[in-house]
Amino acid sequence: MIYLDNAATSYPKPESVYQRIDYILRHIGGNPGSSGHRMAIDASRVIFEARESAARFFNIHNAERIAFTKNATEAINAAFKGILKAGDHVITTSIEHNAVVKPLKRLEKEGVNVTRVKADKEGLVRTEDIEKALTKKTRLVSVVHASNVFGAILPVGEIGRMCRKKGILFMIDAAQTAGTMPIDIELLNIDIFCATGHKSLLGPQGTGFLYVREGLEPLPLIDGGIGEDDEVKKMPERFEAGTMNTPGIGGLGAGIEFLLKEGIGKIRQYEEGLIKQILDGLRSIKNVKILGPIDEKKRTCLVSFTMGGKEPSDVGYRLDNELGIMARCGLHCAPYAHKAAGTYPSGAVRVSPGYFNTYKEIEEFLRAVREIMKV
Repeated sequence: MIYLDNAATSYPKPESVYQRIDYILRHIGGNPGSSGHRMAIDASRVIFEARESAARFFNIHNAERIAFTKNATEAINAAFKGILKAGDHVITTSIEHNAVVKPLKRLEKEGVNVTRVKADKEGLVRTEDIEKALTKKTRLVSVVHASNVFGAILPVGEIGRMCRKKGILFMIDAAQTAGTMPIDIELLNIDIFCATGHKSLLGPQGTGFLYVREGLEPLPLIDGGIGEDDEVKKMPERFEAGTMNTPGIGGLGAGIEFLLKEGIGKIRQYEEGLIKQILDGLRSIKNVKILGPIDEKKRTCLVSFTMGGKEPSDVGYRLDNELGIMARCGLHCAPYAHKAAGTYPSGAVRVSPGYFNTYKEIEEFLRAVREIMKV
């Protein structure tokens, strides 16, 4: 079996992640923050340590500005619905994931104005095009750090500087980059940061987080939790109502600790090598079209492609059932990105290696593509 769907969920996880989750389930049964006995205190410590690890990894000065969520989608919804109100103007792009597209469509019905800046044929968006779309009512610029279809890395450093200079909030969806690329919250001038835990951060499914800079206090997405009815909860409690996923968050913390130990530079360099091998190999196969940049340094760790005359779903079925290779085929929850790529409605085949894949596995994948193209 060759697993090449890490852009959906990473597999396998580091052994330390499995061990941390197992230990918490077996030995830490209390609710974090809701009781004073030793198990509850131990559970609170699990959450605290994971929060501190995330802050260290992304250069977040105050870990209390990190609220754990069940995924990036929840974090994105919490940010949009907690900050935006009727009359506000938002700028985003034409290649966003549905996690961004759908909440903004709902908010448009409630009076929020949205401008979607078009990407070019490689899935890239220019900072100057975003700047041209600014109005006096622009409250927020929200962009995907790297497209889950094109793989293209957007110039978030430039966009962040422009937004900070003009006093506009800057938010990024880092679902495809957190854990696979260096991200410095301060250096990139990020005000709101949404990440998922189960992809390149190597944590389990059902984990993610939202970072909100100091001085910005969005309304909570979900009400509840401890405290009085009229209490105004601070970060991170305002986004962590109810019993938290302590085993999952502990596992996410272990995943981040693994990344800190290995070093993000080492991980990025290795994964760039895998992507270069995929790009070079696919380019040598007739009638295969690659979406996004050809330069591996300009993309995150995924490659989407089409095979002339073959439906992506059929290719995916053959890869899995005949050749033991797991990829993701279709629209990837990003139909507008596929419309921009000209691959709607069939979509594309997407392969996304991870830190635990090998060059030998990539060669076996390329051999499989050549075999399928012969038939």
